[in-house]
Amino acid sequence: MAAVRAAGAPMRVTLYTDGAARGNPGPGGYGAVLLYVDPSGVEHRKELSCGYKNTTNNRMELLAVIVGLEALLRPCEVDVHSDSQYVVNAFNQHWVQGWIKKGWKTSQKKPVKNADLWNRLLAAMEPHQVSWHWVKGHAGHALNERCDQLATMAADGLSGPLLNDVGFDG
Repeated sequence: MAAVRAAGAPMRVTLYTDGAARGNPGPGGYGAVLLYVDPSGVEHRKELSCGYKNTTNNRMELLAVIVGLEALLRPCEVDVHSDSQYVVNAFNQHWVQGWIKKGWKTSQKKPVKNADLWNRLLAAMEPHQVSWHWVKGHAGHALNERCDQLATMAADGLSGPLLNDVGFDG
């Protein structure tokens, strides 16, 4: 049964994401699946993916979430499901707040990797209410498996030409 939403309440969207890299660094890609059930109970689904010539798995995990959130046209309640503990723990264990407080430095006083994407993710999250959920990868969860398929096809160049990851400095 579809959830009923009060007039004016934000849409509730579920976002599944995954990233992949063939070598680390190497060619990589992301996959994201957005799901929304409208008030009449009709499910809407949008799949997103893209591949890059040289990147890392963590960058693709981040880009999957970023692109999914940036695809939303109005403020939403978003449940993000990712098999990346790197991404999920950064919010659920408040790593990001610590990095910001320390001027984007780790506890070892080294620059945080992928700060360009962390900042883009924070901006993409801004209009939304986001909750983070870790799912075990390659454990038979249909939507996580679909995101993995989208990400690996993109990394292999099967979803279009591989782009340059302009923020990657490796």
